[in-house]
Amino acid sequence: MPSVNHIKSISYLKSHAAQISEDLEMNGNPYVITQNGEASMVIENIKQFQEKESLIAALKIIALGEKDRQEGKGLSVEASRAQLKAARLSRK
Repeated sequence: MPSVNHIKSISYLKSHAAQISEDLEMNGNPYVITQNGEASMVIENIKQFQEKESLIAALKIIALGEKDRQEGKGLSVEASRAQLKAARLSRK
């Protein structure tokens, strides 16, 4: 995880929004925005956001699969291979 070197106040964000946007585009380091001395929000570029959302979605799918496996809802390797073989043969 990249370290956060950019900690700025909300008033800095208000007066330097364009500069922050350019900086995010160039180097991608997120900004932590503070309000009354406490962290309030994180600003990151859209590419980082989309990658993070994709990773979260993939992890959710893996977690659901693991839950199903633990509940015995999965297929054995042999049964799975038989299903795939049957599907291939039905397409021909």
